[in-house]
Amino acid sequence: MAQPAATETPDRSQWLQRIPLEIRKAATVIVIAIVMTSTFAAAYTVALGRPFPRNLPVGVVGSVAATQSLVNALQSRPSEFDVHQYPSREAAIAAINQQRITAVIDATAVPPQLLLSSASDPSGSRALAQLDQTQPGQFVLPIVDLHPLPPSDPAGLATFYLVIAATILGFITMFQLRANVKTLTLRRWLGCLAVLAIVGGATLSLVTGPALKALTTPFPELWLLTSLQIAVAAAFNSTMLVLIHRWAIIPTWVVFILLGNTSSGGAVSASLLPQPFAFLNHALPSGATVSAIHAATYFPQSQRLLPVIVLVGWLVTSLIALVISSRVLNRSPAA
Repeated sequence: MAQPAATETPDRSQWLQRIPLEIRKAATVIVIAIVMTSTFAAAYTVALGRPFPRNLPVGVVGSVAATQSLVNALQSRPSEFDVHQYPSREAAIAAINQQRITAVIDATAVPPQLLLSSASDPSGSRALAQLDQTQPGQFVLPIVDLHPLPPSDPAGLATFYLVIAATILGFITMFQLRANVKTLTLRRWLGCLAVLAIVGGATLSLVTGPALKALTTPFPELWLLTSLQIAVAAAFNSTMLVLIHRWAIIPTWVVFILLGNTSSGGAVSASLLPQPFAFLNHALPSGATVSAIHAATYFPQSQRLLPVIVLVGWLVTSLIALVISSRVLNRSPAA
């Protein structure tokens, strides 16, 4: 019984060897491309196609008896809201301004009101407004938008598009450098990376800010954050080029496109994302850049350090890994 099994393996191997090498390589590339795009479609559908609140931070003002009925009227699923009690309307609005909560149910107003902040969380505010609307033209609570989005960016997507552009510019340029300038040493490669981040960040910021007026972010901050995103994408991809050569597209795609863009909070906020995307929003560079630019644009007085720390951490780690791997393996990303 063992003999047939022994002869079957060589026959299969010989059958594969009859296929020309270039056909096998082409088939491998096609299969990988199909798998990557299929997972891309699945991830975006799961994360962005069915958004609904998941522990959305909401403040309430008024007695528990009055506010609980209003919260229950809005809540259609368990754990939709993370409810915070505030002693006054002013205290709750201050929490919105500090980006600790997204909305406030004020039972002390006559009639009770739902205070939103579209600029804080565009998709979360839209979800709350949809929950509040029982039928066309009728609302459970009158809605007051404390921080509406500007006419230049009514959907709140300008930051998302900017981060996508910065990401693509970062890693695609590295692939093009490898393909066209194979003589670059590591030192010169790092110089090109720095020029790309600085000039590319300035150009994208000028287009999105002063030229199109889609974002009113102070230009120096927008430039810095955009350049950081470009540099992180370029440095990570450069490290992968040293380690796994032409297959560097796979981890770069996974980190920045498949998971990064999906969890960035640009199209759908973290409070509406399922796990693990909600967690990745705070851990990956794309989410950190979206959050930092958003805060610098709409809440300059209450910016948080965590997104900047995440970005700088990714950049420093990627650069250290690039230098070490290049010296250990004795090759630059261009080789």
